Amino acid sequence: MSPVGHAGADSGRPGVGPVGRAGADSGPPGAGPVVLDGGDRRCVLLLIELRKLTTTVPPGTEIHLIATDPAAPLDLPAWCHLTGHVYLGPVQDRPRPTYGVRVTSGAAPTDPDRPWRPSQDHSGMGGSSGTRAAIGK
Repeated sequence: MSPVGHAGADSGRPGVGPVGRAGADSGPPGAGPVVLDGGDRRCVLLLIELRKLTTTVPPGTEIHLIATDPAAPLDLPAWCHLTGHVYLGPVQDRPRPTYGVRVTSGAAPTDPDRPWRPSQDHSGMGGSSGTRAAIGK
């Protein structure tokens, strides 16, 4: 079973796949949003997958995260604020709860296993030990 799904393939299976909708500011020309189907996973696991995905797509890419966890509408904007990615809010007219995120260049790195924490390595990303201390690191 492939984790890649296409527009309209809202099968309930977790995975990542392109959606056939292009936008002027949504990544490479002709590219539509990338869908990350989190299924019924908890938000902490979704953030780990979202963090990984944001490192594999070009800046400007729009990601649509399907997430049924009730914490998603709170955790996603907070994570985007932490990293510098743009939270686009709920995506309308979707059969399951879907949230939009736009990937930005120069986003603040986070810990691969705990993406709600800034990375220990802030080389060139504007982080400081004061930032880590302020959030309880």
